[in-house]
Amino acid sequence: MRKLRFGIIGPARIARKNWKAIFNSGNCEVVAVASRDLARSRTFIADCQAQVPFEKKPTAFGSYEELLASKEVDAVYIPLPTALRKEWVVRAAEAGKHVISEKPCAVSMGELEEMINACRKNNVQFMDGVMFMHNRRLGQIRETLNDENSIGQIKRIASHFSFLGSEDFLHANIRANRKLEPAGCLGDLGWYCLRFALWTMNWQMPSSIEGKIISRAANDPAGVPVEFSGELFFDGGVSAGFYCSFVAVNQQTVTITGTKGLLNVHDFVNPFRGEPAFDTVKTEFHSDGCNSFARPVLNQIPHIESGDNPATSQEANMFRNFADQISSGKPNTDWPMWALETQKVMDACLQPHKEQA
Repeated sequence: MRKLRFGIIGPARIARKNWKAIFNSGNCEVVAVASRDLARSRTFIADCQAQVPFEKKPTAFGSYEELLASKEVDAVYIPLPTALRKEWVVRAAEAGKHVISEKPCAVSMGELEEMINACRKNNVQFMDGVMFMHNRRLGQIRETLNDENSIGQIKRIASHFSFLGSEDFLHANIRANRKLEPAGCLGDLGWYCLRFALWTMNWQMPSSIEGKIISRAANDPAGVPVEFSGELFFDGGVSAGFYCSFVAVNQQTVTITGTKGLLNVHDFVNPFRGEPAFDTVKTEFHSDGCNSFARPVLNQIPHIESGDNPATSQEANMFRNFADQISSGKPNTDWPMWALETQKVMDACLQPHKEQA
């Protein structure tokens, strides 16, 4: 079978990781890279080819339009800043190219609906680039959640995704630039927390949402959130809290607490190598006269795939699954829905702050 031919629109840092993922997918290849600076496209290709070489060197373009006009490109990966994505997703769809877009997908729910409608109208597939959704351990986690004796009825989901950005990051990186990335840490990091909560709840939407900007960049009091906390409340008594931040130490954890036990994922966004996939914990309480103590019963679930095997990494799985879907000739309607639901909740988290502005 012919491999799905990808063009990369915007040689961002994350695109280097996904160049390798496309290579390791086995059924995709990079055939073109576009930047508004031709020299930058050429440099990007030379750097990536030196480490992960495709049999045929991809073509460098000095404009996005040239790449979209190429008959050699079947699909595009778009890691452009969020404020620019709608235009190029729509134009890619109109050019007949399938689309993987980085997240957050859009500045607003309305924009994302336009993007997805353009893809649907032009019979091309849309998916957001949330890699952990393609990690095979999600199936293991779902089996555990469905096992009534392991976790029981879910009551609480708590997630945390943060990294400590440097002063240079907070001043110069586009993720702290309100014109390019208006949702700040909520879009860059909180998107993952919201996605995991919605996935855990089988896409049940929350009945009530609260969001709090804890802090903004010191150099821009009206700027993007660099620290954010939120609460989601679901019918049936389940709540989900999340914290995301550019100003706290690296952490990417989820805990799902039920009536019989809890489930911990210590690396839900970027899996650690050599670590268990997740663990479940039940606490036993004992008393003997004046003595009492609690003892945790820990069950560590091992990875079903090695983190050392790039061909089974979640990012390679993502591109492989995308290409398989295109090859099937059938649209995947779940992928756009996942993006829409996540965007809707993210927008609701930010809405009170927009009304105050």
